[in-house]
Amino acid sequence: MTRRNPLLTEPQYFILAALMDGPLHGYGIIKAAEQATDGRLRIAVATLYGALERMERAGLVTAGQEEIVDGRARRYYRLTEDGTEALRREALRMQQAAAVVIGRARNAGAAPA
Repeated sequence: MTRRNPLLTEPQYFILAALMDGPLHGYGIIKAAEQATDGRLRIAVATLYGALERMERAGLVTAGQEEIVDGRARRYYRLTEDGTEALRREALRMQQAAAVVIGRARNAGAAPA
């Protein structure tokens, strides 16, 4: 990555997660992210392509195969090794952060010693 372990935004996280199973085109990424979040996250087209461009510059994704569908170019993106590592690192960070809150919530009802 070009910067030292930057945190991923929520859209970036789910874009990278969408690419874990293999290359996807833009619409496929949007739909995969929406499905993964039960519709909570809807990535706008401009947001998607801006994020993909930034993540491509950072070496997290790479554009690959292109095809023409209904007269329009469809570009497929795939996760790089750096992208996989960034996604793993962010998932671990979120898991650790959630554990703090979940642990405190469990102990909230306990009487002080």
